Amino acid sequence: MNNLLKAIKATVISLIVAFLMLGIICGAIYLYGNEKVRMATFLIDTIATKDEEDIMPVFEGGVLVNYPSLGTKYADIIIESIGVNLPVYYGASYSILKSGIAHDDTSYFPGQGGSIIMAGHNFKKFLAKLPDTQKGDIITINTSYGTFNYKITDKKIVKETAVDEVPIQDEKEILMLYTCWPINNIGHASERYVVYADLIKN
Repeated sequence: MNNLLKAIKATVISLIVAFLMLGIICGAIYLYGNEKVRMATFLIDTIATKDEEDIMPVFEGGVLVNYPSLGTKYADIIIESIGVNLPVYYGASYSILKSGIAHDDTSYFPGQGGSIIMAGHNFKKFLAKLPDTQKGDIITINTSYGTFNYKITDKKIVKETAVDEVPIQDEKEILMLYTCWPINNIGHASERYVVYADLIKN
């Protein structure tokens, strides 16, 4: 009986040691391999969102007849009041956000008459000064098919899960430009700083 208890005790201890070792190994892989995993994801993402040749959007008679390929730069966004002049790319991948402003591919294009959703990092050279904008400031989007101006009407801090705060609709052309909040946040941010701007019709 004593031998059986000793055997069970030894087995339990061995299992505990094995689980501890497994935890240590997994932790080491996570800590040291995380950067490589991110780099691999970035490379895959870059390949997956870039076609052999860029396809540009074309408007004919006020109608978009073809969409750009994912990862294509088709515009520049300018906010003079905060010194922003950045390229706009179609799609919202990690590689795009490293390069400029990402245009959510589930939203409308400038000139289509609906919700336009764009996002950018809160880094110094990107949208770090977005909270400094004021109501009435102008956001200009120079696309490959024309120039569109939007006047800022509102600004909000919203939860990243609050999709109802950046609704897709086709009743009014409105630009919703956002970045992570707070601006000096390190790591994952659970909130977004959103600027809303209405199209100024010529």
